[in-house]
Amino acid sequence: MIAKREIWNYPEEVKVWAGKYRNSHNLLHWHYDCEFVYVERGSVDIFCEKKKHTLTQGEALFADSGQMHYQRAREPDTVLIVIVFGYNIIRPFFEPYQLASPKLYHPCPVPACYARLKDILKTRSLFYGEEAECAVKELMIGVFRREQLVHRFGNDRAEEAFKNLLEDIHKRYAEYTFEEAVRYMGMSDAYFSRYFKALAGTTFSQYLNYVRTDNAVRLLRSGTGMTMTEIAERCGFSTIRNFNRIFRELTGTSPTRLPEDFVLSERFSCQSDQATDPNLYGCELIESTEQTE
Repeated sequence: MIAKREIWNYPEEVKVWAGKYRNSHNLLHWHYDCEFVYVERGSVDIFCEKKKHTLTQGEALFADSGQMHYQRAREPDTVLIVIVFGYNIIRPFFEPYQLASPKLYHPCPVPACYARLKDILKTRSLFYGEEAECAVKELMIGVFRREQLVHRFGNDRAEEAFKNLLEDIHKRYAEYTFEEAVRYMGMSDAYFSRYFKALAGTTFSQYLNYVRTDNAVRLLRSGTGMTMTEIAERCGFSTIRNFNRIFRELTGTSPTRLPEDFVLSERFSCQSDQATDPNLYGCELIESTEQTE
């Protein structure tokens, strides 16, 4: 599971977006926006705050600003309503608090809010941006009144360091080592291994192999003319035998027989200073509040 920061591109200056996804399946990611996920049909597993939450029809989850999360639909034709908005919209009211659990345990009128936002953002009447923000604030006030709250103690320094570690790995994946990652985080070997698995859902070595293999796939598809040994060395594999073994484990094929249109199942998103979409193939955006010309 490859983790990256997602940067939302909102239409114009309104920092509110809403849409529906079918068969949602995305990468471990984070953003500094807030996100509501509501199950309109089917069921979904969502990893958030170091825990897996299973949501069925009519249930919702709120991913706060900066929280790492990913999701996978549990059954075909699962449909999710997703509302994303800038944290600054609610900061003046809710900065001292956060939800005790991302999963909501009381009914939440997300469908009604979605219908209202869809109408506001499609019609674009005078002051529509302010009206969209008001709709979000009303939704959040209702949620915070019903759900259990805890005081917000600021950013988790270890989690922020972990995000920076992932960025560093993506830049220097060929030379990165477990020992270097442990020193970066300032943890013992055993504690770092448990911490990494809890946040990323995979081990450090598996994560690093994903990163290296994905880059190898990119080099193979780019037609650089490099030999297999050169590609293996460029991507950080110690031997060509090790490269072939790991490549086959993760792709199901050998480097020499890679299909031209192959994409690694757990693919990368873009660098963190670019807009990025963490959704994987099979996940379909079926409705959106963005206007199309």
